[in-house]
Parts: sequence; C-alpha cells; structure tokens
Amino acid sequence: MNEIHAHLASSAAEAARVTRGISPEQLDQPSGCTGWTVRELANHLVLYTAHGLEHRASRTQLPDELVARDFTADADWPERYAAQLDRALTAWAKPEAWDGDIDLGGGKMPADEIAAMLVAELALHGWDLARSTGQDFTLPEDTGTYLLDVVERYAEMYRTYEGFAVPITVDTDAPTFARALATSGRTP
Repeated sequence: MNEIHAHLASSAAEAARVTRGISPEQLDQPSGCTGWTVRELANHLVLYTAHGLEHRASRTQLPDELVARDFTADADWPERYAAQLDRALTAWAKPEAWDGDIDLGGGKMPADEIAAMLVAELALHGWDLARSTGQDFTLPEDTGTYLLDVVERYAEMYRTYEGFAVPITVDTDAPTFARALATSGRTP
C-alpha cells in the first residue's frame, strides 16, 4: 500500500469515529461551516468522502440518487458510513486505482492528486464535524504533515471556490495538523 492510502485510512478511521459520536439531537444544530447544519455537513462528508472516494477509484460518476440522499435519515448512518469508507479504501487498495488521470467532468487530474485532495476532505470536514459536535479530531503526526502539504498546494484553488477562508495565524511550532487547519482558514 502506498503512503497516500495510509493517510486516507487514518483520516477515514477518525472521521468514522466522529460520526459515531453524533447524537440525533445534534443533527439539526448549526455546524461550524457557515450556512450548514450538522446534518448537511454530515451528508456532505458521507457523500464525498465515502461514496465519492469509491467512485473516484472506479472512475464512475456518483448516481443522482446518492447526491440527493439524506444519509443521516437512517438511524444506523454512522455504521453505514464506516462500511462505505471500508469499501472505498478497498477500491483504492487496487493498483489500477492509482493509474492515470481521473475525469472530473471539467478536466482531468492524476489519480494520486485526487486521492490527496480526498485526504484533505476527510480530515478537514471530519474536523469540522467533530468541532460542531463537541468532539476532538486527531491524526497521526505523519498524516498531519502530509495534510499540511496538500492544503498548502491547493489553498488558493480552494479559496477561489470558497472552500477555504483566509488563513489564520498560528505559531510556527504548532503541530502540523493545527497548521493545516489554520492554512485552510479554520481556527485550531
């Protein structure tokens, strides 16, 4: 398995743990992401980091019924999310998932760069969900270091699409995960 897959796996495990800690009462509360409830953030996380992760590996489009689905309507949605993450990680464990480019509809990107961006999606929105529900989100130091590199590479692109806010200043000796959060405009 390659390094990116290991970071996907550690980020996925932590995101799955966080979803298991969300109570049904928290779903309709505001999240830390402006304009989104916890439910909307959770649905975004499930769609793009589990289903989207698998579909990117297999080079298939997300079906419309998944895009429109309220995953959190199912009482066991955290367990379903964890199972879907496992399927997605299995798809990325195949060597052919890493070959060539992935068509994004408006252009193509190398598979390893798509996977890198999905590490960021898992870690950053997993952290958002954790913070929105009074939980912690922690990553191994090597995954935090990898995430910081990804966030720095794509920060301006994400800001163009309003996915990242203005960077927050943190101490240069802050943990790498905290620096990645700050670079993405989140307050660690």
